[in-house]
Amino acid sequence: MENYQITQWCHYFIREQVHEGDFCIDATCGNGHDTLLLCELVGDSGLVAGFDIQKEAVEKTETRLAETGMNGRGRIFCCGHEKMKEQLLQHEDCRKMLEQTADGYGKVSCIVFNFGYLPGGLHELATKAETSVVALEESLTILKRGGIISLCIYSGKDSGFEERDALLEYLKNLDRKKYLVIMSSYYNRPNHPPIPGLIIRI
Repeated sequence: MENYQITQWCHYFIREQVHEGDFCIDATCGNGHDTLLLCELVGDSGLVAGFDIQKEAVEKTETRLAETGMNGRGRIFCCGHEKMKEQLLQHEDCRKMLEQTADGYGKVSCIVFNFGYLPGGLHELATKAETSVVALEESLTILKRGGIISLCIYSGKDSGFEERDALLEYLKNLDRKKYLVIMSSYYNRPNHPPIPGLIIRI
C-alpha cells in the first residue's frame, strides 16, 4: 500500500477482486475516485454504475471520467444508493448485467460504499442510517458468488454515530452461511477513526 488511508486499504482488495469485463457499482460516487478506479479495472468490455444523491458529486465524477477517457465505461445516476436496483433495471446496459445466473446469484463483482458526507461538501447531506441499510440489503441481492462489497464507515463530528451503529448491527447479523463479513480498525488512532470492512458472498 502507498499509505495507510482507509481508501488505500479498500483499494487493495478492490484491485484483487475486479477484472476485465466485470460489472461493478460505486454506490456513493463522491468525488469520483472509486468510480474511476473501477472503470480502469473493468476494461472496455466491463461496465461501472455510479450513484450519488448530490448533483455536484455526479458532475465531478462525470468530469473525472471524461478527462481520463473512461466515460464510455461508466453510467452515473443522480439518486440515493437505496434506489440503485430500481435505476439499474431502467437502463438497458445495466439491466442486462443484472440478470441472475442459473444458480440464482447476481452478476455484480464489486460494490463500493463510502458512508458519511462528500469531502468538501455539505455535511447535512451525509448518508443516513435508514437508507444506507436498505442500500446494503439491495446490494446483496445483485452481488455474484465470490463478489465483494467494500465499506468505508465514517462517524463522529457532524455525522454522528447513528449510521455507524446501525450498519455494524446489520453486518453482525448477516447469514454466516451466505456471507463473510470482515471489519478492521485503526485501533490506536483517536477521535473515532473510520472503519474499513468487506462483505464477501460465499
